[in-house]
Amino acid sequence: MQKVKRKIIEIDEKLCDGCGNCITSCPEHAIRIVDTPAGKKARLVKEFYCDGLGACLGTCPTGALTIEERESEPYNEEATIARIKEAAPEMLKTHIKHLKKHAGELPEHHAHKTPAGVTSCPSAQVLSWGEKKRTPKKTVKSGSELRQWPVQLHLVQPSAPYYKNADLAIIADCVPFAYADLHQDFLKGRAIAIGCPKLGDAGAYIEKLTQMFKTANPRSIKVVHMEVPCCFGLVNIVQEAMKKAKKKVPFEEIIISIKGEKL
Repeated sequence: MQKVKRKIIEIDEKLCDGCGNCITSCPEHAIRIVDTPAGKKARLVKEFYCDGLGACLGTCPTGALTIEERESEPYNEEATIARIKEAAPEMLKTHIKHLKKHAGELPEHHAHKTPAGVTSCPSAQVLSWGEKKRTPKKTVKSGSELRQWPVQLHLVQPSAPYYKNADLAIIADCVPFAYADLHQDFLKGRAIAIGCPKLGDAGAYIEKLTQMFKTANPRSIKVVHMEVPCCFGLVNIVQEAMKKAKKKVPFEEIIISIKGEKL
């Protein structure tokens, strides 16, 4: 079978703990758990079962799943349907619903042609909407609530004094562009760190946060992320770091829609 360059799931076996959460979250049933010398690990059954949309990303507790673009066998819808009917017929309706929902995001080599400019990743789907009508009102310009630097998770120091015994907010780096009241709602009175679970290094994030939680002893942890599937990985990263650091503190997850609303 001729290979094409496309987006496809990548599984880091060093991070994978074989929990199997990704299997039930994959509408194509493209992942299985296998026994290896290092223990149980998740692996693709076949490349052409994976549509590259990343529905499984947000369920991995260790950040072992990412989407990468590389040469691979093109997604095969007929083979995938046959696979689901044989291995997990109860998933067929879920798969069809998933396919219809993301029909406009599938790459051009898929049987369902994609309009120009649309990518296969839900977080990069080309969307736009009109400006909301608002009643003009007199407002007072508010100041920044940021009280630290740096903020990027790769750059912050876990032992920085502003993290000590702080209320901590871990924020996906797209959130500030979508959510207008970020400073008042999420930055005020908090120490922060921002990152992207899709484009960042999940393993490095987990290690950095584990050190931070151990040394800083945060009072509470709030995770704020976007509604797109890959962004849910930020929750798994933070929870894995809490587990490694053996910290149990008040934890809250807040999801922001691409239109800037709390969900």
